[in-house]
Amino acid sequence: MRLAIMQPYFLPYIGYWQLIGAVDVFVVYDNIKYTKKSWINRNRFLVNGKEALFSLPLRKDSDFLDVNQRYLADCFDREDLIRRFREAYRKAPEFHTFMPTLEDLIRFSSNNLFDYILNSIYKICEFLGIKTQVIISSTVACDHSLKSSDRVQAICKALCADTYINPIGGAELYSKEDFKQKGVMLRFFRPNAFEYPQGTLDFMPWLSILDVLMFNSAQSFNESMLEKYEIR
Repeated sequence: MRLAIMQPYFLPYIGYWQLIGAVDVFVVYDNIKYTKKSWINRNRFLVNGKEALFSLPLRKDSDFLDVNQRYLADCFDREDLIRRFREAYRKAPEFHTFMPTLEDLIRFSSNNLFDYILNSIYKICEFLGIKTQVIISSTVACDHSLKSSDRVQAICKALCADTYINPIGGAELYSKEDFKQKGVMLRFFRPNAFEYPQGTLDFMPWLSILDVLMFNSAQSFNESMLEKYEIR
């Protein structure tokens, strides 16, 4: 069984969804520390041919809380975020197809950061027809006080995974031999670069998945993009 583990991200880039589609089980960390410099609650989209940032505002709270202990700010205006996306992509070819799903996930009522992002992951997977089982990390019966590769290996063991697939950025952190000794094959995932028409002179790569789905149908995504990656 092939397994991947990632932090939750709000509307992340295409590689996140390719990784979900490449495994049998995808574990989302909820009991992991939220870090301000991460991309958990923010990403990039296209505005008038240039990249711009969007984010989910958070309540002020301790810097030591886990993601599932953080909450959206009371001032978060869901309709304003929808208006921003509408204005940016109203002329995109797949606007009318994807926008209802985007509006639905933005209007999700929970103010818990993890619950809000998890719902968006479910919605995008459903839109794309990705059937991978998604599991919340805190529900896995293992020692969650473990760190780094020890924690990953414990989750793999608890879920009976024989293969763990990690983004290529972890190649310097994790040892294939170390995982092999624990009965798990470690492999690394790398998305391949590709372009699609954005209506701009210069292509802006690796934007939020919302940019991809505004310009490409779910069918074309599954046929030509979902498998544009390498696993080593």
